[in-house]
Parts: sequence; structure tokens; C-alpha cells
Amino acid sequence: MSVAPAEYRTAIGHFATGVAVVTCAGADGPAGLTTNAVSSLSLDPLLLLVCFDNGSRTLEVVQESGRFAVNVLRAGDKELAAVFASKREPLEKFAAVTHRTAHGVPVLDRALAWVVCDLDRMIPAGDHTIGIGEVTHVWSTPDGGEPLLFFRGAFG
Repeated sequence: MSVAPAEYRTAIGHFATGVAVVTCAGADGPAGLTTNAVSSLSLDPLLLLVCFDNGSRTLEVVQESGRFAVNVLRAGDKELAAVFASKREPLEKFAAVTHRTAHGVPVLDRALAWVVCDLDRMIPAGDHTIGIGEVTHVWSTPDGGEPLLFFRGAFG
């Protein structure tokens, strides 16, 4: 029995996820993308995984730089998520948001938390590439806050 991609997307869309922006620094400046395909992978060693679309410009920069950050977005930051999900040029994306450099990568000032990773390995998987990062630095906001969620194709 075969499942159509649209049917799969609808079914898996019922699994609520957080929303994050993956950022990195390349030779031409910062790059970043919005994703909900992020997961803690291991506590010993500390590993995190991110799934990158194979056509992503950010994937290329992560592969070249060997380092990235995952920025967990706050509730209400739908516009920020949309900016990094767009096909805008990387410098345009970063011009639309306040950020700073921490541990060699850009991190977003509005993030609830961020995790910086050294790239451990890339694993091709269909139309995506799984990036596994070894966690080197973390930060989380002391003010609490609520996360931006993605459910059934919409932010919530």
C-alpha cells in the first residue's frame, strides 16, 4: 500500500512541534532557515539533530562552516519564522531581526533558548539531510515565555 505525500503531510501535521531558526556563519556572512525538524538526540554525548532540505542554502553554509545554532522561537514570532522560511537573501533575513554572535555563530536576541553545535556528521535521507551536532554551548531565557508552535500547517 502506497501513501501519497499529501496524505502523509496531513497526518504528521497533527504532531505539534516547536519552531526554531537554525543559524550559521559563512564566508559571505550569516545564513539561516526556519525549521520544526529539530530533536534532542543524546545526553551522552550531548547531540542534537536538525533536518535540512537538500536545496537549502543554509545546508551548504553549515557543511562549510562546521558549526550552527538552533534558536527556539517565542510565541508571537510568526513573522520572524516567516522571514527565515522565505527565499530572501541571507543578509536580508538578518537585517530583519536583532541578533549577535555567540561562540562563532549568530544567535537571535528574541529566542527563548539557543543551542550551539559543532557539526558531527551529515546523513543523506530522501529529500533532506540529517545534521547531527555536538552541543558545545547553551543558553535559555531567565524570563520564561511561551514557545511558538506549529500544528496542522499553521503557527499557534
